[in-house]
Amino acid sequence: MISLEPRKMKGTIEIPASKSQTIRAFLIAAAAKGKSTIRHPLLSSDTLSCIEAVRAFGARIAFSDDKSIAYVESDGFAAASPVHVDAGNSGTTTYLLLPMAASLSVPVTITGDEQLRKRPTGPLREAIKEMGGKASDEDGKPPITVEGPLRGGHVSIECRTSQYLSGLLLASPLAEGKTTIDCPLLYEKPYVSLTLGWLDRQGIRYSISDDYMHAEIEGGQSYRPFDEYINGDFSSASFFFAAAAVSGSAITVVGLDKNDPQGDKAILGILREMGCRVTWEGNAVTVEGPEKLRGGEFDLNAIPDTLPILAVTAAAAVGDTHLTNVPQARIKETDRIRCMRENLERLGVKVEEEDDGLLIHGTGRICGGMVKGYSDHRIIMASAIASAAADGPITIDDEKAAAVTFPTFFELLETIREVEKG
Repeated sequence: MISLEPRKMKGTIEIPASKSQTIRAFLIAAAAKGKSTIRHPLLSSDTLSCIEAVRAFGARIAFSDDKSIAYVESDGFAAASPVHVDAGNSGTTTYLLLPMAASLSVPVTITGDEQLRKRPTGPLREAIKEMGGKASDEDGKPPITVEGPLRGGHVSIECRTSQYLSGLLLASPLAEGKTTIDCPLLYEKPYVSLTLGWLDRQGIRYSISDDYMHAEIEGGQSYRPFDEYINGDFSSASFFFAAAAVSGSAITVVGLDKNDPQGDKAILGILREMGCRVTWEGNAVTVEGPEKLRGGEFDLNAIPDTLPILAVTAAAAVGDTHLTNVPQARIKETDRIRCMRENLERLGVKVEEEDDGLLIHGTGRICGGMVKGYSDHRIIMASAIASAAADGPITIDDEKAAAVTFPTFFELLETIREVEKG
C-alpha cells in the first residue's frame, strides 16, 4: 500500500528502455547463432521473465557490471527435450515466443501467473496448426503446449492484439516454407512496425501490405547476431507527460527517439489537443500543461496501453472526454476499461463505461481516496499520477506490480514531486 499526498510535479527525468523493444531483442538474439550485444535493455519483471524463457532454450546471457549491457550467446533456437517456460505476467513474451517455440520438434509448454493464465491464446493455437505445427491449450488460455516443425502455408487470424501478428512474423522465417498471413482484424498497428523494424535490420525477406493485414514471409531463413541500443519507452514516458498535463507545469523526459516507431508517442498529439505545449530538443521532450486542460474525443485503437493514464488526464480536464475504439483494453493484464471506471468513481469522477472505451465527464477536480491497483502496472502508475490533480491523498492498495515494466517508477516520481501543491 502506498499513499500519495497532493503534489504538483515538474522537473527532468531519464526514462527506462522500451519493454517492447527489449523483449524482441532477447528473442531474436536467442534465435540467432552467435553472440549478440543488447545495450541499455530494460530490466523489469516482464523482461526478466523473457530472459529466463530464452535461457530455457539454451541461450547464455551475461551482463556488464552495471547491467547496462547484455551479452547473449546462442546456438539458435534449439532443444533436445521438452521445454517448460514460466512467462510470469508477460503477455508480450508469451505471444511473441509461442510461434517461435512451435518451430522446434519438441514439445514446449508456456504458462505464467494467474493473470497471464486468463489471457487468450486460442487464435495463436489455431494459427500454429495452420502452419503445420501442433498446439493445445486449456479453453483457449495458458498453459499452452506447442510442437513443430512449422511447414508454412496460409494463416488467417483476427488480431485483437498485434502481438499475435508480431509473433507469427518472427516465427515465419523459421518455417520450412513460405507463410502467407491474412488479418481480417488488426489492432495496435504501430507495434507491428516495431517487429518489422527488427526484421528489416535482420535482412529477413518478406512483403507486407500498407495496412499490415496481408503478409508473405519466405521460409528457411535465419536470424543473425547483432549489436543494438534500446531507446527509452514511450509507454513509460506517457505517465510523466500526463503528470505535466494535470499539474499545469513542465516536465522534460530524456532518452527518447522522436523517430522511434513506438505507437505510444501518439499521446503527445493527444495532449496537444487537450491544451499542452510539446517541444523536442535532441532526445528530450518537454510537455507543459495548460492552466486548464480541455476534453476531446480520442481513438485509442493503436495505443491501448494509454487508456489508464489518459482516463486520469481526462478526469483532470474540464469537459467531456471520449476514449473510444479500444475494446482490446479489456484483455490486457486486467479489464482496464472496467477497472479505470471503478477507480475514477472512487475518486469522485463521473464516468460512463462503454463496450470499447470510457466517457469521462471532467470537472477539473479529482477527490482523494482509496483506489485499487488490480495487480496492473499501468493502472497503478496512472493512479499515482492522479495525485498531482487531487484535493486529498490518494492511496493505492497495492503498488508492487509497477515493477512489471517500470521498477524505478515511484523512485523517479519522488524526484519531480514538489514539496507543496500550488
